Amino acid sequence: MKSKLDYNRYHIVAAVVFLLPTAVFVLGFCYYPALRAIIGSFTKWDGFGDPKFVGFNNFITLFKDPVFLVSVRNVLYWSAGSIVIVMTAPFIGAEMMFNLPSKRAQYAYRVLFVLPIVVPAVVTILIWTFIYEPSFGLLNTLLVDVLHIPRDMIPNWLGDSRLVIPSLLFMGFPWMSGLNLLIYYSGLQDISGDVIEYAELDGCTGFKRVLRIDIPLVGGQIRLLLILSIIGTLQNLTVPLLMTNGGPGYDSYTPGLYMYFKTFRMGDFGMGFTIATVMFVVIFILTLISRLKAVRE
Repeated sequence: MKSKLDYNRYHIVAAVVFLLPTAVFVLGFCYYPALRAIIGSFTKWDGFGDPKFVGFNNFITLFKDPVFLVSVRNVLYWSAGSIVIVMTAPFIGAEMMFNLPSKRAQYAYRVLFVLPIVVPAVVTILIWTFIYEPSFGLLNTLLVDVLHIPRDMIPNWLGDSRLVIPSLLFMGFPWMSGLNLLIYYSGLQDISGDVIEYAELDGCTGFKRVLRIDIPLVGGQIRLLLILSIIGTLQNLTVPLLMTNGGPGYDSYTPGLYMYFKTFRMGDFGMGFTIATVMFVVIFILTLISRLKAVRE
């Protein structure tokens, strides 16, 4: 008969054996590339020869680079719009779904909102690229044929520096992201039924209850989606690459897109590593702030 100590050792060994392959892959494909990028940010390398150590010169050059500064400005503008969208549209949808009297109806709507997640992001991007196409795109066709706006007054949505970021933000209307909606919905489900009942007895119903009960009690979900929205915009590469290629000019550049261009189109791997390191530091700080606030609460 095995002793308690032997039994514990057996389970420890079994756990190590099963977790070891995953740990190896995580170290090899997640941690090592990140560490390699941080080390590479202090070098000048074209991807072929031996890296040359240059100290902090890459960082000094980067923060004087007007294109990088434009990409930072763009991402701040883009983040502001994304935050408004993430904080409002999915929350409104979650509130409406949560307040349905029928649990079966809640489940049905939850499935309907989650189904679009299975559609690849590239497909959505290509559809919206067609919608914005200036000559025969769906949006301009409706403006000309339905609203009878003269064609010479129709804007080039992705080719106008004043409209490109708002157009990219509008992509995905009505912005009911299945993941964001489910995060809000789970937070609303965690609210005690007694709290809601007492609030209704005190006359705190409707919009007043949303402001005074629901929003404060889903603060953790709001903070999570806020951080994820900023991180996602900072790393955004696919949308501007496929829809605008960073144009017009540099007006839809993001740090992630600039990192891609610097690394794979210009062959400046050292500067690409530098941009990646700066993004890592910013994301790490944002995540740390979010976790510290969660611990304090």
